[in-house]
Amino acid sequence: MSTAVDMSHYVRADKIEALPPPKLARGPVAWMRENLFSGPVNTLLTLLALYLLYVTIPPVVRFLFTDAVWTGADRSVCREDMVGHPVGACWAFIADKINFFTYGSYPAAERWRVNVFFGLLAIGVVWLLWLRAPRRDLGAVYFFWVFPVVSYILLTGGNADFGGRFWTIFAIAGAVLIAALAAAAYALNASIRTAILAGAGIVAAVGITLAAIDWDFDLLPVPTALWGGILVTLIVATVGIVFSLPFGILLALGRRSRLPILRLASVIFIEFVRGVPLITVLIMANTMLPLFLPPDTSVDRLLRPLVGTAFFASAYMAEVVRGGLQAIPKGQYEGAMSLGLNYPQMMIFIVLPQALRIVIPGIVNTFIGLFKDTSLVSVVGIFDLIKTIEASRIDPNWAAPTISYTGYAFAALFYFVFCWGMSRYSIGVERRLAAGQKR
Repeated sequence: MSTAVDMSHYVRADKIEALPPPKLARGPVAWMRENLFSGPVNTLLTLLALYLLYVTIPPVVRFLFTDAVWTGADRSVCREDMVGHPVGACWAFIADKINFFTYGSYPAAERWRVNVFFGLLAIGVVWLLWLRAPRRDLGAVYFFWVFPVVSYILLTGGNADFGGRFWTIFAIAGAVLIAALAAAAYALNASIRTAILAGAGIVAAVGITLAAIDWDFDLLPVPTALWGGILVTLIVATVGIVFSLPFGILLALGRRSRLPILRLASVIFIEFVRGVPLITVLIMANTMLPLFLPPDTSVDRLLRPLVGTAFFASAYMAEVVRGGLQAIPKGQYEGAMSLGLNYPQMMIFIVLPQALRIVIPGIVNTFIGLFKDTSLVSVVGIFDLIKTIEASRIDPNWAAPTISYTGYAFAALFYFVFCWGMSRYSIGVERRLAAGQKR
């Protein structure tokens, strides 16, 4: 009997198209089933979230967009009893007060100087944060030295008129600083020649900066009492962010130092500043800072909260950086020392780059908190954005029920845009730096 099988009866000769996957295995329905309705608790939370969105989103959209008033010259366009229909946000009020919100009481004829400051700030931020920008080393010099000096001269008018006595004191202080750095290098077993050159460079940079501020550029002097709005908010945030990171790194290194006096001073500063609210620091900086200066010396009213904000953010930044330093394995220190690197070289080239990469989320979180906390300077009489809104909403010409809500909505939008931008940038930097470490 033959056992051969005729395969032509079992193998299909023509090709057929592949069948689509089951609807409940792929696609939007499957995604919703897996992520939104995977169980009783998840289903209940999804329904609760949808209900909250249904309750909150439509009124917000109606207030901000559908019922909003976009044009007008006074309160008559933003009052329901005058226009005869529901009125939402009065954006005409924001349009009418936008110059006050931006410049405060800065003289109108000199506001081009503020616009130049905004442009220089944007150039510095883009140059420094754009990872593909050319010569970012020059960008750092521009942002941390050229930009502050030019901005100060532009906004204040320069021509500080220091006098000969000031320059004599500056020369003596410069010589003391160079001697102190040389002594510190000797104590740390570092290069004394490098320390002297670094000290001379610092003294020269500070001297050039003070000479530029002392020069008369024939600009109209504008006191800081006339500054306000977004200008002050950006200045306080920029100064706090720029100074808090390097000062926080120095405090973190000081707290881990083997020198008892340096470690004790860093611990006292960090714990004291972290132990009090920012409002207390601002009030102390506003009232107590002049007590530590000579009687004939006065401190600018805007400089006081700037110092307090920078110190406050530096204490928090120091703890963030210290967390990164503690996460570095001991082998990294031993490897750096085996290469013959001294302490500054080990920190600059080996330890700090790794530690700062680890704590990027904490650093950005501190920056975001600092940016929002700038609104507290209004407590000590500084006219920031919130203060200008508070002053404008009681204008009789714009007396309407929705004026206050509109002003605060504008402030919330302003802060959200900046904080969201910082958050998104940090996420991009984290992904770029972690690209080579994914397993």
